[in-house]
Amino acid sequence: MPRKSPRSRRKPDASQRLPGRARPRAAPGRGRKRASPARSAKPGRASHARKGAGRRAVVRRALRPRRAFVAPEPARVAALLSGLEQLYPDATTALHHRNPLQLLIATILSAQCTDARVNLVTPALFARYADAASFASAPLPELEEMIRSTGFFHSKAVAIKTCCAELVAKHGGQVPRTMGELTALRGVGRKTANVVLGNAYGIPGVVVDTHVSRLAQRLGLTNQRDAVKIEHALMAVIPRERWTRFSHWLILHGRETCNARKPRCSTCALAPHCPRTGVTVSQ
Repeated sequence: MPRKSPRSRRKPDASQRLPGRARPRAAPGRGRKRASPARSAKPGRASHARKGAGRRAVVRRALRPRRAFVAPEPARVAALLSGLEQLYPDATTALHHRNPLQLLIATILSAQCTDARVNLVTPALFARYADAASFASAPLPELEEMIRSTGFFHSKAVAIKTCCAELVAKHGGQVPRTMGELTALRGVGRKTANVVLGNAYGIPGVVVDTHVSRLAQRLGLTNQRDAVKIEHALMAVIPRERWTRFSHWLILHGRETCNARKPRCSTCALAPHCPRTGVTVSQ
């Protein structure tokens, strides 16, 4: 005999149910009690509510009008430059190189990698490949293996081979001297181009990496966050002859003193002239 379902065993309701009327429960008076917001049965509800409130607060802050940026006073900029020059009188690029091509390759390798690590890789690399033509004809697996420790070795190897092939085809194997020609090469952006122009050819340029971007905002020199906009904002307030050295100064100061998480403001020589924009925790 087939078993009847629980619904079929329910007693029929004698009273006629009117449209819109709530259906009676199977056990009147024994309904489940709804948990109060303070005593939620699921521990994730309270945290979910807090997350929702946090998202709404972020949206409100995003919609809040930003304060108008005030350009830095020339006297304060001059004081900052003087202080940086006294701190780092011999500042230069940390990438070891002997010619513009080696500097170009080393700068491509330095993406998402420390300069110290790049300097460990480049001696054997430059001994194996002496010019742009040898880099362009290098077997990709071999090149990848030599630069593996710098990270992202496949994309970097492809960029180096393609860039050097373009140097051979369009520039006779020589590294060009203009921003437009450099940025037209594979794997070369404005940051890499400014490194090569400023350090290999003596053509001033502002190199905007993570340190320069962070310190430019903390020092109140710009409120921009895009690298290209930061570059042009700094070019407007820093004398042209100091563009390259200024980049080296900020990079060294960002590594030694004004780090990202907890800057050492108490021992910073630039503290009297620094508004500490965005700094919440320091030492």
